[in-house]
Amino acid sequence: MLYVIVLLCVLAALILFIIEKREIKAIFEEQENMGILTAKYIANLNSQPLIQWDEEGVEESIEEEIDEKLIYIAIYDKFRMPFAASRFIRDYEEIYSFSQLGRDVNENSVFSQRKRIVDKDTEQILRILEIEIPIFVKGSQDRWGSIKIGLSLEETRKEIQQTRLILILIGGGGLLIGVLGAIFLAKRITGPLTKLVEATVRISKGHFSQRITITGQDEIGNLARSFNKMSRQLLLTRKKMEAANKKLIQAEKLASIGRISAGIAHEIRNPLTSVKLNIQKLTQSDNLDEMEREHLSLSQEGIKHMEKSIKDLLDFTRASELNPALFSVSQILDESIKTLADSLELKKVALERDYQDGLPQVSVDGDKLRQVFLNVLRNAYEAVEEGGKINISLSLLKERSRKMIKVDISDDGCGIPERERELIFELFYTTKPAGIGLGLAIARKIIEQHRGFIRVKENETKGTSFEILIPVEGVR
Repeated sequence: MLYVIVLLCVLAALILFIIEKREIKAIFEEQENMGILTAKYIANLNSQPLIQWDEEGVEESIEEEIDEKLIYIAIYDKFRMPFAASRFIRDYEEIYSFSQLGRDVNENSVFSQRKRIVDKDTEQILRILEIEIPIFVKGSQDRWGSIKIGLSLEETRKEIQQTRLILILIGGGGLLIGVLGAIFLAKRITGPLTKLVEATVRISKGHFSQRITITGQDEIGNLARSFNKMSRQLLLTRKKMEAANKKLIQAEKLASIGRISAGIAHEIRNPLTSVKLNIQKLTQSDNLDEMEREHLSLSQEGIKHMEKSIKDLLDFTRASELNPALFSVSQILDESIKTLADSLELKKVALERDYQDGLPQVSVDGDKLRQVFLNVLRNAYEAVEEGGKINISLSLLKERSRKMIKVDISDDGCGIPERERELIFELFYTTKPAGIGLGLAIARKIIEQHRGFIRVKENETKGTSFEILIPVEGVR
């Protein structure tokens, strides 16, 4: 009996120790990632003053960033000598006087360490996470210098203490139930206890989705439920951390889009304006027949769409608002098809439509929805071979007690591998040599703004099918 109790105590302590170490490691990794992003943000914020060697301007800027979480900031030149720093750190020459980064670094180089320093004003001990990263000026391969920041670990320490307390309470409760069960029902629980031990070992290895299949209403059953509750809480915590990491990655992607957008706007808008003006002059000519005027009109519509696409790209990193109005989805689809009609005819692609009669109008942003349809249709056009086939169907269905307009756009092209079907909606993911991976990401964002869904599935025979669901109640 005593052996069983000791074994339970050891196992519980081991589980709590392993989980605590992993949680603490994850907390510090998250703090370090946030510190790297903060350092990059401050470096980008001061990129222009750094290029101009405006020491006073840099110091004023970084002093404004100092708060209770960000203790100090120091910036070094390429010779690893101090260039500018916040007032606090100047009194600590052992930290301020030199850079921790080596000479041979790249954009991904990071130096970090945890340290304690004594505040010379209050004589309090400050726990600091020091992070230093190199600074590279845009357009140059040479390092300008580096930036060092000191982040307070006080909130992190409190979070670790809270995590420890929660783990101790959960582990203590589970252990108490196990000990009581072992004392009063040792023979009866030998079999279930074996299952319990095996499950806890798997949980200690990080398999938080593990569940203990013991349904009894006695003490061992309560213990099993307590462990299941603990594993659910740990699984939820891990999912929250993964979601936070995804948000950080998404933030970096959006920052990259912002830089790309400025370049695209400059490179495309100027020549596009020239083309637009020339077409406008051509339309004023009296020597054009009706067919030529129609083609010029289509060109003007195409230019308007390109200008709108540039604006959408520039607005992608910001929260854009919809301009809803009542539209027929079939009308928007037909307008999108008309834009690609010449390309489809040139490639001899057969296009079949199957629209359900009597579909209601919906409140949507017509321009944005047209952008979605054009993107999916263009992908289908590029996927099929010459003489291929594209099918478009439009119908009304109920999904989760909601009426939805269902749009199916399928082709008999090369198809999409199953492992890539979720990735194609991610930012910057593309299989096209000339693509940058924005089209379907923008499409999904627009459909989600309409409270709808877009998904991809494989056709039964060949090719790919995109399913777009738009709520009948629309948006306001």
